[in-house]
Formats: sequence, structure tokens, C-alpha cells
Amino acid sequence: MSLLESEAHQDERALAPLLRRLEAERERWFFWVPVLLGVGIGLYFWLSHEPSLMAALAPFVIAIAVKAGAPRSVLMTLVTGALLTVTFGFALAKLRVEWVRAPVLSRQITTDLRGFVERVEPRAKRGQRITLRVSALGDVRRQPRPRRVRFTTNRPLSGLKPGDAIRLRATLMPPSAPALPGGFDFARQAWFDGLGAVGYARSRLEPDMEAGPSPHDLQLWAAVERVRQAIGQRIMAVLPGQPGAIANALITGERGGISEETNAAFRASGLFHVLSISGLHMVIMSGSMFFLVRLCLAAVPALALRYPIKKWAAVAATVAAFAYLLISGASFATVRSVIMISIMFLAVVLDRPALALRNVVLAALVILILFPESLFNTGFQMSFAAVAGLVAFYEVIRHRGEGAFVPRRPLTRLALFLVGIVLSTLVASAAVAPFAAYHFHQSQQYAVLANLIAIPLCNLIVMPAALVTLMAMPLGLEALPLWIMGLGIEGMTWVAARVGSLPGAVGRIPAMPTFAFLLMVAGGLWLVLWQTRWRLLGAALIAAGIALAPTLQRPDVLIARDGALVAVRSDDQQLSAVGSRRPSFELIRWLEHDGDTREPREATKASGFKCDAVGCLAVVKGVTVAVARHPAALRDDCQRAKILIASFANPRGCIGPAVLIDFFAVRRRGTHAVYIEEDGHIRVETVAQMRGDRPWSSPRTTRFSKKRVSKPQ
Repeated sequence: MSLLESEAHQDERALAPLLRRLEAERERWFFWVPVLLGVGIGLYFWLSHEPSLMAALAPFVIAIAVKAGAPRSVLMTLVTGALLTVTFGFALAKLRVEWVRAPVLSRQITTDLRGFVERVEPRAKRGQRITLRVSALGDVRRQPRPRRVRFTTNRPLSGLKPGDAIRLRATLMPPSAPALPGGFDFARQAWFDGLGAVGYARSRLEPDMEAGPSPHDLQLWAAVERVRQAIGQRIMAVLPGQPGAIANALITGERGGISEETNAAFRASGLFHVLSISGLHMVIMSGSMFFLVRLCLAAVPALALRYPIKKWAAVAATVAAFAYLLISGASFATVRSVIMISIMFLAVVLDRPALALRNVVLAALVILILFPESLFNTGFQMSFAAVAGLVAFYEVIRHRGEGAFVPRRPLTRLALFLVGIVLSTLVASAAVAPFAAYHFHQSQQYAVLANLIAIPLCNLIVMPAALVTLMAMPLGLEALPLWIMGLGIEGMTWVAARVGSLPGAVGRIPAMPTFAFLLMVAGGLWLVLWQTRWRLLGAALIAAGIALAPTLQRPDVLIARDGALVAVRSDDQQLSAVGSRRPSFELIRWLEHDGDTREPREATKASGFKCDAVGCLAVVKGVTVAVARHPAALRDDCQRAKILIASFANPRGCIGPAVLIDFFAVRRRGTHAVYIEEDGHIRVETVAQMRGDRPWSSPRTTRFSKKRVSKPQ
């Protein structure tokens, strides 16, 4: 026996109790593969600097060598397998980043723009949002031209369709950075969407007569987009207004026509998930097709008695799911749902249980391999949390309820159906609660009530009517099913409006530390993926995460990326803002991060600042904060302020403040968050610092405005 094998056996004897438990869970080891893959992906995105391709692949190659040379024991199998999976996830994320790499605009420009329309999205009030495949971008020669841009217009071109060539003058800028350090990074999402710039039209859209034929891949997708557009127009012709906009969203995935008031009502009531095509809608549509095909085949005894009609129905439902995927726009959420549903129907074809946790794990594994960035997609996180929680919960019920009676009375079945909705809502709500709190800083207090009423309407009326609509539309007979669908939508909208307007319907939750959130996620995974009693240890991890959730230190001063908007934390621990005449995106995000229910205008009217014609002053934790709007304010501010924020270039000779942040500092490094410690030290965090030097982050410079840390008082 080699020395390495001897040491491995000694370790196994020391860890014998743990290994016995792991051995009892052997059939569940595979369930942790996507989790470990996600750990590797997360480690890649956690880095502050972009690794080279060789540096990203090297750990995986080393892990393969270690796996091949390791002794064959339970302990080494688990350790080397975990190492191999984590390093594979790390390498996979790097390969995906390089695969989607495309030029990104480095600064704001106003220029002539020409290209081919990829997607046309209506806006609720007026105009359109257009995604354009760029063929020419003014005289941009110093840097590579973005391949794809997205812009809005208030004067749309009539009859504009995907695949059309257009020209216009537009203002374009790099995708937005986070509104505060550690916040949601739209630029990272845009990187994986292939967006090199966003902006707005400065002129009327005109057909580009000089353009040649569109690219072949765009021609194929444009044909699908035109079908979607035609379906949307026919829906709106029968159902005008918000019912038609919601019907269009549920059939084609186009949500641009839904007003903000409707979105707010569905969000406050806990029904917002109904407006997005996801697993719920895919299951209903494909499940309805499965039931319909199986019913029709069962009506023919010659087929039902000789052939596996259940498998035929599963294949037909899978085809229907892929067709619905194309019609709904093939968004990331629908792709994820189709992968999961296809795996479940494949299980039916192979005579395996369809609703099994293994199928959920397989779907998650496939998605993470194809789209590693989906790990940070909120929809991915919440949908898999809900589905995994529901499947695990009903597996326990099914295991304990073996041999139970089957209810025959209609009233008993109806009661069980309603109880099932309540239980499903409670389990799904509990599963997604940490994600809703971490990402959206809110909770819906009456979601169970709203879902209890609205989900039966969606399951039994709205989505089956949507399926019939799609089947009847080629014959021009869509009016009746759309009318029925509209009745169900009006019912759901009524429920959303009533429940969302109840006192205390929405609870605001302050931002939590990332490690507290990860503890809750780890506890949930431990609780769901294992099956023996030690799974209950996951509850302890969840409790620890909940206990640590309120411990995040909140910034005492925030300076927006334009340098004009500044907010300080008053003695009442609420933010007071100055420099924003209208509700700005940054201020809205800051208040959400705080769990503050106030409107932005209320924060700008708070009395945290004392202002005059040339600047403002505030005192935070005994530290004077000055906001200089004009050089005339510098004489006094440089002497009495410890934190000076100047909306112009770094003033020379101003040596009094411990921290000085000028216009160029926020322009280069984004929003600044200033923390005043109890011992008097002042700490500054910036968006650029938190983002690091990654492909989707703006070019950084080492030059930075004067920033010193004060000595303890």
C-alpha cells in the first residue's frame, strides 16, 4: 500500500461517521453536481481581475490529473469529484465569456446609425424599443464597432418589422453600471446579450435603401419575429387595452404594452410571476397539449389498446413546448422552462417518473453548462428554488402517503385542489423568499391570498384559452377563445388590484450581506437535496442566514455617477438627497437598498442638508459633509469639511478635507459610497472597485481624486 493510500484510509477512519451518512445518501450525490458547478462559476465571476484563458483552464487540467492519480476510496472519490466539478465550472464560465465577446462602446456618442432590425418591442405609453444589428456607426474608426445596440424612439416607423434595414441618428452610450457598489450590473447582462451600446433615437427612423440583404441567421429569426408580431396585432385587435397587452405577453412574451400601474399591482399582490412566460405557463400549455392529444388518442380503441399513446402524447407536448418557445420570443426564462419540460417528458417516454428531483437537477445542469451566466439570473434562481422546493416537498408527502385513499367525491377533490394551491404557494413562497429579499428588497404579505384566487383562473381559463387561440388563429377563429381569455385576465387583474391595495401588502426589506444570503441558499439546498434526517441541519444554516441578514452596514454618504445627486444619512437613519429635480434611477435604487418605502421626492425634501446658492452642508455622525456646486464655496468648505464633494474638477490647494471626491472621480469610478466608522475612520467604496477589471466593466484608470482616511478621533 502506498503512503498516499495509507493516509487516505486513516482519514476515512477518522471521518467514518460522516462517510457512513454520505454512503447512505449515495443516490443523491449526483444532485450536488450542478451546485458544485455553480460554485466554480461563482468563483470566476467573484474575481476582481479577468484571468487569462490558460489560467482559467489550468485548474481543470490539474484536477483531471489529481482525479486520475488519486487512490480509489470513498473520501478521495468525493473530494476529487468535487474539485473536478468546481474547476470545470470555472473554466466553463471563462469559455462562455470568450464565446460571446463583442465590442462595447467606451463613451457616449451621437452619430448616424444603420443596421438591420432584430426585435421591435412596443412601449406602454408611446414609441418602441428596438434592437438593431449594426452595419454602420458613423465614423467610429478608433475602436471596434458594436455588433448590436438597443435604443428607444418616440417616433416609430410605421410597419417596422424584424429584418428591415433602417437608418437614423442616435445617441448611444455604454450599458449602465450599477447604481451603487455591489448593485445589479446591467452591463454584465448586456455583455452576454451581445449588446454593445444602449441609447435613444435623435431623428425619425428611415428605411435604408442602400443596405444589402440581411444576414442569413437574422433572416431566419426575423421570420419568427414577424409571426410573433402578427399574432400580437391580431390579439390587440380583439382585446384592446390592458387585457390585450397581458394576453399578448402570455402568448408572445411581449410585455412592453403592459402599463407600469398594472405591473405595480401584480407585483404588490405577489402575482407578478404570472405576467412572465415561465415554467408555470409552459407546464400549462404543454400539459394541456399532452392531455388533449392523449384524450383524442384514447378515444380510438384500436390505437389505445395497441400503442403507447401516453408516450405519443409526451412527444406531441414536447413539440408544442418548442413551438411555444419560438412564438414567445425564446427569452432566457422560456428556454430554461423548455429544457426542464423536455427532460420531464423524456422521462415519460423512458417510463421514468416525470416529476422527480433528478429531472430538476438535470435541467439545472444542462442550463448551467450551456449558459453559465444564468447562475446570476434572478429568474433562474427563483424558478429552480421554487420547483426544487415543490418537488422535494411532494416527494416527502408521496412517500408518507403511500397506500392512502383516493378521493372520489367531487367536493373532496375540489377541497384537495384548493389545499394543494395553498400548500404549493406556501412552499414556493418560502423557497423564493430569500431571493426576493436579496434582489428586490421586498416581500408580498398577501401572496397566498392572491395566488389562491388567481392561479385557478390562470390554470383553468387563461392559458387553456391561449392554447386554443393559437390553434384557432390560422383559421381566423381566435375571437371567441380570446374573449374567454380576456375574461380570465380581467379576473386576475381585479384580484391583483384589490390584494395589492390592501394595507401592508408590500413589505420593504433592507439589503442583506451576501454571505447571509449564501447561508440561506446553502441551507435550502442542504434541506432539499438530501433525504435522511441530517437534511434538517439545513434549517440551522437558514436560521444563521436570517440572523445575519440585518447586519449589513449601510452607507452614510452616497454620490451618484453624475456627481450631481448626493444623499446623506440623517439622525433618523433615513437618506436625505440633494441635486435631483426629478426621480432618478440611482435614488430609487438607493431607497430600495435601504428598504425605505418613501418616494424619491420625499427623500429630496428631507432636512438633512442646509443649502445656499453655491453649495450644501450636512453633518453625519459628527462629520461635516460639504457639497460644493461652485468654486466660490471652496474657501469655507476646504477648512471645515472632512468630506468634500465637488461638482467640478479637483480643486488644487484644498488640503483640509480627509476625503475629496470631484466630478472626474465619479465619472471614472461610478457611484461612491462613504462609510464613517465609530472610531472616526472614513472608508470609501466605488462601483469600479466592486466590479473589478472585467470585460463588461468600463475601462478603469489608476488616477483618482484625492482620498485620505482620517485618523481616529
